[in-house]
Amino acid sequence: MALRAEIPYGAYWSTPFTRWQGSLAHLHSIEFAAHVARSELARRDIAPEIIDYGVLGLSVPQPHAFYGMPWLAGMAGAGRVAGPTIMQACATGARVLLAAAQEIEAGMAEVALGVTCDRTSNGPHLYYPNPRGPGGTGAHEDWVLENFDCDPQGPHAMIDTAEHVAAAHGYTTEQQHEIVLQREEQYRSALADESAFLKRFMTLPFDVPSANFRKVQTTLAGDEGISTSTADGLARLKPVKSGGTVTFGGQTHPADGNAAMLVATPERAAELSPQPKIAVRLLGFGQARAPLARMPEATVPAAQRALERAGLAIGDIDAIKTHNPFALNDLVFSCEMGVDVATMNNYGSSLVWGHPQAPMGTRSVIELIEELALRGGGRGLFAGCAAGDSAMAVVLEVKDRH
Repeated sequence: MALRAEIPYGAYWSTPFTRWQGSLAHLHSIEFAAHVARSELARRDIAPEIIDYGVLGLSVPQPHAFYGMPWLAGMAGAGRVAGPTIMQACATGARVLLAAAQEIEAGMAEVALGVTCDRTSNGPHLYYPNPRGPGGTGAHEDWVLENFDCDPQGPHAMIDTAEHVAAAHGYTTEQQHEIVLQREEQYRSALADESAFLKRFMTLPFDVPSANFRKVQTTLAGDEGISTSTADGLARLKPVKSGGTVTFGGQTHPADGNAAMLVATPERAAELSPQPKIAVRLLGFGQARAPLARMPEATVPAAQRALERAGLAIGDIDAIKTHNPFALNDLVFSCEMGVDVATMNNYGSSLVWGHPQAPMGTRSVIELIEELALRGGGRGLFAGCAAGDSAMAVVLEVKDRH
């Protein structure tokens, strides 16, 4: 059953994603997201004052992140907006969308702004005081690198979850590399006609501001740091772990960027969309958790639950987007869900354009909407795994409002 909350068609955006330590590495992720939100709202002639709720998705702490969504909203010109800050690793984007939709469903807001942002570059190095430690010394943690490398419940690294699933299903390095080449080719279709697909939701060329936002530091033509693989080049790569199957070419890269969207009542959604005849309806959400250290498998039960809540079967879906930190993810999903792996992730995915964590899911949903719009409408599914062997999924529909 469809939720009442809708995404106003066109009332969303994403920055280009840049490989970590690239052109966005100097920017405070929350301040940058607010800067972009103010600009993109103005571009769409949407007054920030009409927003009455906000959700911030963030997975890498930044200075003063304690103030979260109210701070971001104030910088974006929506000084009366409050709301939570949510962190669910790679599932943050889907979780932010659900939180915004729930506020609309509850009748507590009419227009919600969901903003997701992260900077994996220059991640914080944290110190945890411990008066009982030797000489009063505490513990320390590199937020980004150490958490990539260790799920404390195992303990195991993220890549171990892929290797466990590859071994269980019998997937080879060669099969994973075939997916990589396919996904890169799909992304190149988004670059056709001077990046016409990306320009449907991304302002290009994109002016990167200086750290104080007073001048333009550089200009990006699109996503930065994208790999262009060849079959021979991938074949020369050795697995990252001895005896394993996953190479550096078969996985995504950390990145920086932000993405956002409005969620509103049907009446306000029609008012806020540049094409009010197009309705983007949310049909169902799903969450799931796979067995320990089997993260790539979690998208399957999450997708199944979202479809069940939407009252649909996978055969009713016209377009599929997945978060694929490993190429292996798509092999598992296509096999278990019974879909052709070649039909998934048209125009690109996180395997290619990178993984800035929180905004990854938001951009995926935006691209899913635009793919469906180009088809003339239809139903779409996004599913993405996250740390802790979890996943979230969302089913939506793009159709004529009447």
